[in-house]
Amino acid sequence: MSNTILIGAQWGDEGKGKIIDVLTERVDWVVRPQGGNNAGHTVEIGEERFVLHLVPSGILTPGKRCVIGNGVVLDPVALVEEIKGVTGRGLSVEGRLFISDRAHVVFPYHRMLDAQGEARRAKGDQIGTTMRGIGPAYGDKAARFGLRMCDLVDPEFPALLRARVEEKNRILAAMGAPVVVYDEILAATQKAMEVLRPLVCDTVSLLHAAVGRGESLLFEGAQGIMLDIDFGTYPYVTSSNASSGGASTGSGVPPSRIDHVVGVLKAYTTRVGEGPFPTELLDATGEELRRVGREFGATTGRPRRCGWFDAVVARHAVMTCGVDEWALTKLDVFDGFETLKICVAYDLDGRRIEHFPANIREAARCKPVYEDMPGWRSSTRDILRYGDLPAAAKRYIARLEQVTGVPVGILSLGPRRESTLVLGEKDA
Repeated sequence: MSNTILIGAQWGDEGKGKIIDVLTERVDWVVRPQGGNNAGHTVEIGEERFVLHLVPSGILTPGKRCVIGNGVVLDPVALVEEIKGVTGRGLSVEGRLFISDRAHVVFPYHRMLDAQGEARRAKGDQIGTTMRGIGPAYGDKAARFGLRMCDLVDPEFPALLRARVEEKNRILAAMGAPVVVYDEILAATQKAMEVLRPLVCDTVSLLHAAVGRGESLLFEGAQGIMLDIDFGTYPYVTSSNASSGGASTGSGVPPSRIDHVVGVLKAYTTRVGEGPFPTELLDATGEELRRVGREFGATTGRPRRCGWFDAVVARHAVMTCGVDEWALTKLDVFDGFETLKICVAYDLDGRRIEHFPANIREAARCKPVYEDMPGWRSSTRDILRYGDLPAAAKRYIARLEQVTGVPVGILSLGPRRESTLVLGEKDA
């Protein structure tokens, strides 16, 4: 398999973890280039269910090597707990998991500042952050005040940390918030580094050497394009680049070495948190999608907002990420629906538009222009061949391909690894 980027083509939660797990069998390396433990990728293998936040999903496939890239912000204590969870289920990370020495670190003061920032926003202006400290950590990175993994293995780390804690405590105190305790943070970080130190290395050189040997890479994107700091529904976005471009800047692998981009889409649309969502269903149909699709966040447990498929959003992903093929998930959620709707454009103040506006106030006024399609009212869960799908299901897939301009190459019909069809040339 060539070097491939996998991105979320909606507002995250598209089922990337499962698709990564399926594609991992074809590659040598799985690379996580951005985000933090605000993302959660869920994979079901047999009767076991794994939820990973920082460790790439490729760790679940024996023999595959995984990298946490320089574009990730990581909480070392949370990462150690996640590693313990993985190894406690009989999986090894030794010689298989590598952490970039350039990755920035999330500390408890970042989480405190995250919570304070959200609490101080006016009602209706809250972002819906996961409170994991991701935004403040990326803020320190941009302000050139952050600490990286290479700093944590440096003898001067205690002094570097003390300077940061003193500065952040001044800010927290000015907010009237509790301050953090330097000695506690230092001790917890040093304890975590006893586990992580052997895994920290120059992953840019590591991946460059792998590419030179002809080994294949799979980039595991977090969140989705509509949460991208530049191309998403700003300011209701994450703090990193969830686009395909973020895979290069977050790993050190240049764009010229990328061969293929897979976009992951649900057969409908969801999002968590605040912000515009043109196809959102605030009715019994939305509740039914949430119930059947088990639409609750893997990281926060929050119920997801649900709506019909939005082709405007999908085309936005195609334009900004260069999507070559779709991995379409959760088609089986529609098995009991009589009629389906596809949003093909928006009505903005009486004017038809086919792009997603940058202005969130305009986006909030967009009304979906729908096409109706018949459902199939039969189970797709046990189907192993595309040709065995109900005719209405195949017509729905074909219409999604038409309105987005991108073919469906992977089809997911359930949460487990085996309930996935890699289509290639679709049989009749």
